[in-house]
Amino acid sequence: MVAKAGPGIPGRYGFLRGQIRSAWCTTLSQTTAACLLTALDVSADLTELGRTPVAVVSAGVKSILDIGRTLEYLETQGVCVAAFGESREFPAFFSRQSGFKAPYHVQDEEEAAKLIASALGLGLSSGVLIAVPCPQERAASGQVIEEAIQQALGEARSKGITGKELTPFMLQKINELTDGKSLDSNLALIKNNARVGSCIAVALSKLQKATRKGNLPRQEDTTPPQPVVIGGINVDFIAKAQNSVILGGGQTNAGRVRRTFGGVGRNLADCLSRLGLTPLFLSAMGKDEHSESILHYCHHMDMSAILQLERKSTATYCAVITSAGELSVGLGDMDIHHQITEQYVSQFKENLCRAPLVCVDGNVPLSTIQYICQLAREHQLAVCYEPTDENKASKPFLSDSWKALTYISPNLQELRAINRTLGNPLPAELPSRLEDVIKTAMALARPLLAHLCCVVVTLGAHGVLLCGKSLGGSISLHPAAHEQPAAASLCATHYPAIHISREEIVNVSGAGDSLMAGILAGMLANHDTDTCVRMGLLAASLSLRSYEPISPEISTATVSWQQVQGKTWPAAKVWKMD
Repeated sequence: MVAKAGPGIPGRYGFLRGQIRSAWCTTLSQTTAACLLTALDVSADLTELGRTPVAVVSAGVKSILDIGRTLEYLETQGVCVAAFGESREFPAFFSRQSGFKAPYHVQDEEEAAKLIASALGLGLSSGVLIAVPCPQERAASGQVIEEAIQQALGEARSKGITGKELTPFMLQKINELTDGKSLDSNLALIKNNARVGSCIAVALSKLQKATRKGNLPRQEDTTPPQPVVIGGINVDFIAKAQNSVILGGGQTNAGRVRRTFGGVGRNLADCLSRLGLTPLFLSAMGKDEHSESILHYCHHMDMSAILQLERKSTATYCAVITSAGELSVGLGDMDIHHQITEQYVSQFKENLCRAPLVCVDGNVPLSTIQYICQLAREHQLAVCYEPTDENKASKPFLSDSWKALTYISPNLQELRAINRTLGNPLPAELPSRLEDVIKTAMALARPLLAHLCCVVVTLGAHGVLLCGKSLGGSISLHPAAHEQPAAASLCATHYPAIHISREEIVNVSGAGDSLMAGILAGMLANHDTDTCVRMGLLAASLSLRSYEPISPEISTATVSWQQVQGKTWPAAKVWKMD
């Protein structure tokens, strides 16, 4: 949580630790995002509230600002505004009354927590504003300050003070007129907002725990089901060589080393969260020097179910990549992934059985993967398996568990490893020419489509190959397509990648995860297959240009069907597999 001071103490910030699901719960002594009376001067806070799932606890809007226009603008941005306490009156910072009614009203912290939980459950990309009136005992002194504000404002107008000169003049004048009491009141309001915000945070935490344990009455469970992602979370150290040739023999190569946060499961959950889905993420990490940094970085994700273990090390991964962005060598310390056990995951059985989609990565122990596959078979769940790497690709295929999967997203090497495990014929070597790559991928995917809905073969710079059942020339990503009549034929569709020059490529480690998350986000939004795949390609292209595995530029604005429709795409080519 963050406490932000009002104009009485400009520039002073205090940070209170704590994370609430996918949103920060923020306390502000004043909603600085507001419209001035004389001109449409809109602070960036208003826009940010309209595009970020954040809960803000505020003392309202000062009377020198246009409260009515501010409330209208918040409504336009899709921000839920609620007055806190006995009255629906929207407060005016030092004053409990403003003459405006808030659109909504919550009596106490429990009602506020339910409002925030509902907004989170709906997957809204906008925030919630809880407006808290100043304490009754402060109302008298607050009125004195309001009178000083009006006097200072009148003097500013008479002197023609406007624009950037207005705020420092007002602060100095109000301080003089109140003998410094404005600063005391600012501090009191911050403390009151922090107190209310803390109470709401506690109530929301209790509400979420009760939801996970199934202790809420049925009528309270109004939030739609979340996707669930199960997999690894890593601290990544990415070393990118400066020169095109990496020298061996113990020599030091010039380059740049960065710390980022990765793990296939984390990457998928991160990208899906940025695309407005906020999946429940199940993973394990240590209580060590990395854990606080991870939780802070992943504040936009639902990390409430993460297993944190004493005397265990958070997974770390070190990658050396070439100047062209290709992986040269990787080293991983990932023993903690063995703690993502069936016993841990089974605590969230209700979430899993209600989920519209479950994603599992190859870091998860075999017994846990088999448990998920068993649930999928019993409850007809849609499950996507991300193989992670060639060594882990075959885990579900060591038994018949894989037949309960819906999607897999291997690259060509991983697809070959899967077929090797199943005892299927293999090519003598993997080709490099695109047409041969596609033919090989189709041959390796074909035996899997007797049970899987779709095989998504990632081809790196060549794009992606979708293999599945087609009726009318288009592959459907929806699980119901697997039950199509015999008239449905097997086909593959190749989608070229968005062209990116070598100079633009910064990091390839999260591109495949971004691709799959974009595809799945489109599928969950019921978009057609072409739109889903191209949403994935957009997400992948953004991550290729980012030092982070999942680009912070990925959002519902940058990766959407509107963006797909507004872009010219190279033609996709359909290949028959029968």
